[in-house]
Amino acid sequence: MTAIRNPISGVVYTPADQAEQYLANGAWIPSTVGDALRASAARHPDKPALISDERTVTFAELNEASDRLAAALLDLGLATGDRAIFQMGTTVETVVALAACVKAGIIPVCTLPQHREVEIGELARQSGARGYFVQADFSRFDLVGFAASMMERHGALKHLVVARGEASAAGLALDELIAATPADAVRDRLAALPFGPQDVLTFQLSGGTTGLPKIIPRFHAEYLGHVRHLMGLYRMTADSRILWSLPLLHNAAQVYALIPMILGGATVVLMPKVDIRRMLELVEAHRVTHALSVGPIAPQLMGYTDVGRHDLSSLRLFATMSRADKLEEHIGVPCSNLYGITEGLLLGSPADAPVERRHRTQGTSGCPQDEIRLLEPGTETPVPPGRMGELCFRGPSSLRGYVNNPDANATAFTADGFYRTGDIMTAHEVDGRLCYAFEGRLRDNINRGGEKIGCEEVEAYVSRHPSVADAKLVAMPDPLYGEKGCIFIITRPGMPAPDVQELGAFLTGCGLAKYKCPERVEVLEEFPLTRVGKLDKPALKTLIAEKIATETGEFAP
Repeated sequence: MTAIRNPISGVVYTPADQAEQYLANGAWIPSTVGDALRASAARHPDKPALISDERTVTFAELNEASDRLAAALLDLGLATGDRAIFQMGTTVETVVALAACVKAGIIPVCTLPQHREVEIGELARQSGARGYFVQADFSRFDLVGFAASMMERHGALKHLVVARGEASAAGLALDELIAATPADAVRDRLAALPFGPQDVLTFQLSGGTTGLPKIIPRFHAEYLGHVRHLMGLYRMTADSRILWSLPLLHNAAQVYALIPMILGGATVVLMPKVDIRRMLELVEAHRVTHALSVGPIAPQLMGYTDVGRHDLSSLRLFATMSRADKLEEHIGVPCSNLYGITEGLLLGSPADAPVERRHRTQGTSGCPQDEIRLLEPGTETPVPPGRMGELCFRGPSSLRGYVNNPDANATAFTADGFYRTGDIMTAHEVDGRLCYAFEGRLRDNINRGGEKIGCEEVEAYVSRHPSVADAKLVAMPDPLYGEKGCIFIITRPGMPAPDVQELGAFLTGCGLAKYKCPERVEVLEEFPLTRVGKLDKPALKTLIAEKIATETGEFAP
């Protein structure tokens, strides 16, 4: 098989001998994602690929629309190997645009519609993106105008495509591009493009601690193999119907929803935003078989008191990051904990796995070639059985290196190539299989409903405020999102501390995404220190947890 056909500077590729081994043993699939969609469309032309409240799109319709848009993007001046920023929601148009890009060999860059100058500017710089996709009606915020301003600041951004809106001086309308491109001869043109299974599919992002995004390259063959193993783990087939309401550019959406649709012929039911009652109505109406929570869905669902009004009998599995036991008790559907990291490891359990595995651990990998170690943090020494250690792994889909980031790569791996996750796990043997239970994180970040917030980045921006002498951000417990950010501030002499609203306005004015803004402000005269004189962030976490527990009358963990 032809190896890498369109190499990209700064991308660390799998060595050729390992790539051949993965292709030979079935860990990778020798196809591009575009060809996988074409194959599914040939098998299931009239079957729904996507269902939304607005419309249903069959596999044949998705395949043709994405073919035509792919050719239109090439006509615009984009080329195979170019990167494209996406700021779009959970809509059919987003899926069409993503499919078109991967068919043209244009590499989507994972961003969010909520990202602003700081994030988009840094990602545009790091990725060298030339394309830009936005959704005009995502919110009241003018994303089209914002994109135009970012294109003025970053000269490499040349081509703006607007979904769910009209063409303007800044950009072209997605629907008009499709309509203006005839379907005849499009497929032959796309088949001749210079990329293949071992080329880059997408640029995903790492949830790091500094706030500066680290770009993770994912590849056609390995991503398809990654998802095939996940589908086997969760018993997903062409008969599966998967409900998805979270951002579509995230790795989670790709591996749990979109690629199972593209590769396996499953149907995806799209929700533009989380609404628990509507979610359960969609489960009933479309006989959804698989649902997933990597954010605030599970806590909201457990707070929903009318579950009994809905027929959830079609649901074979509801996977969640934690508390699967409580969720299963509440909704009466098999639930299992999961773990996923964009750097290339997915853990989970099927509905028929033992309760101990589904509820007390995050499960195990569905890929037999994945290797997992638990090491003493900061060392390469395995922990004794039953002890907590840092989760480290390597395998067919594991990261080989962040894009253009030798400093991060120098510390991200063990000497023999295991990726250091910064997550603490314990191993448990269940029915002869090692399963892994999540215990906490080493890294300084906050997981707000699945969105990672780098504490150092936020601290740096808060410290720009004229009233702030120093600032430290920590996670505080939240029943809905799991964690939110609490900023501890030392003020400048004689200056009042900003409240949450004032600080939020200041930070968004600096270009920081709103979801990263602290949601509580606490003022201290000095920060607690450890015995060796270093900042004691655990003490700050304990302080805010105890304060919240006192306010709510609940026991602090």
